[in-house]
Order: sequence, then structure tokens, then C-alpha cells
Amino acid sequence: MATVLSVSGSPSASSRTNRLLRHLDRRLAAQGHEVVPLDVRTIPAEALLGADFTHRAIVEATELFARADGVVVGTPVYKASYSGVLKALLDLLPQYALAGKTVLPLATGGSTAHVLAIDYALRPVLSSMGAAHIVQGWFTLDKDITVHDDGSLTVAPVATEALAQVVDQFSTALGHRPVLAAAS
Repeated sequence: MATVLSVSGSPSASSRTNRLLRHLDRRLAAQGHEVVPLDVRTIPAEALLGADFTHRAIVEATELFARADGVVVGTPVYKASYSGVLKALLDLLPQYALAGKTVLPLATGGSTAHVLAIDYALRPVLSSMGAAHIVQGWFTLDKDITVHDDGSLTVAPVATEALAQVVDQFSTALGHRPVLAAAS
């Protein structure tokens, strides 16, 4: 069983990005992985914006990255790039915090105009941090993610299929055979 750190770079607790990541975490857990969620927005702003490397929350986040075999990084796309809160965290991690790790980049956004943000904004940063293998990521349109009043989530069928495929590829890259059932 691999340990997967699932990092939500959304500044909002109720964001589609955050909810989609937690939805995909369940698929990874069902495949036998230990999934550890990290919502960057819960790290105190003074630690992130003040670049306080010694702050307990930054030290703990750094330790989570060190212990993980694989990392899922999810972000909303703002102005053709990943979120500022995610950038603030990545800047505080050691230069090679992703060394030897398999990474799955995911993004959400309102327009297909931002679909290349994974490849042109996020992937280079993840690569520079030493990721051993960055699997194919996926951009999901906001309109394909529906959050219901009860907090449940529905993902459009075409996006569900694509997300299941990239999550299963990530799982396989971690050395585990994925479950063939569709994400619920």
C-alpha cells in the first residue's frame, strides 16, 4: 500500500476543486492506498505569506510530503495559473520535496481556455521539485462538477471516465493494480 498525499490548493473550503479531490481520494483509498488530505487553506496565512519555515504547520506539511510515496496536487485555475495559496506552500517546501515521488496534477476551471495551465504552469514547478514521475493530469470544467445541497458531488460522465483513467494510471505508477470499477 502506498501513502498518497492529496493536496488541495483551493483557498475555499466549499470549492469544486476541494470536493473533487476528496471524491477522488475515496477511489484511491478503495484501491488500497493510505490517503492523507492536506488542504493548503488550513495552513495559517501568517506562516504561508510570512515564509515562516519554522512554523509548526509548515514543518508538518513538509513532513507529510516527505512521508508520501505519491502526491495528488489539485488546484483551481485563476488567470491561467494555479492558485496563489498553492504557490505559497510550494515555495516553502524544500527544493526537492518531490524527489522520488509520483505526482498527479489536477485542475479545475471555468473555461477550456485554461486547460493548458497544468502543462505550462504547474508541471514545470512539480518537475523542478524533483518529481520522479508526473503522470498525465486532468483539467475538469467547473460545469462538469455539481455540488448538491447535501454536500454530495456529481461529476459529468465524460469527466468521470477521464478522471478514473488518470487516477488509475497514477495508482498503477505507484505500483498497485487499480480497481476496474468506475469512481462513485
